[in-house]
Amino acid sequence: MEKIPFTKQGLEKLKHELSHLVKVERPDNIRAIEEARSHGDLSENAEYHAAKERQSFLEGRINELQDVINRADIIDPDDGPTDRVVFGRTVLLYDVGKDEEISYQLIGPYESDPENGKISVTSPIGQALIGRQQGDEVKAKTPGGILEFEILEIQ
Repeated sequence: MEKIPFTKQGLEKLKHELSHLVKVERPDNIRAIEEARSHGDLSENAEYHAAKERQSFLEGRINELQDVINRADIIDPDDGPTDRVVFGRTVLLYDVGKDEEISYQLIGPYESDPENGKISVTSPIGQALIGRQQGDEVKAKTPGGILEFEILEIQ
């Protein structure tokens, strides 16, 4: 069973989502199914079919979150080396192609949010950066083409 890296905050966010689904969304959905059943013929009842479809989605998401949480490996970014890029570090990069600076924090795949500067260590850019040091030039093969960066600072 493969472990999934998380920051403490990222895992807490996932646990909160699971709790919300189990304690709020699932009971609401059960009530929606019961109400739709009370309307009679289920074969042509759109409300019933929508509620059952929602139930399937919720149960799938709950199962996924339970699995991910069970495989979570909390990594404290402050425990790692500061002279190279490791999980949890924020990296200031110079994007050669765009001629601009960009900052990314390397985190686990379930925490990534590229629009807010958080990328997964399993992403093409994340994989290219791991283990590198300040001043290194990095090429990352992405679906959009090869991107070139220089590591300006590791925080």
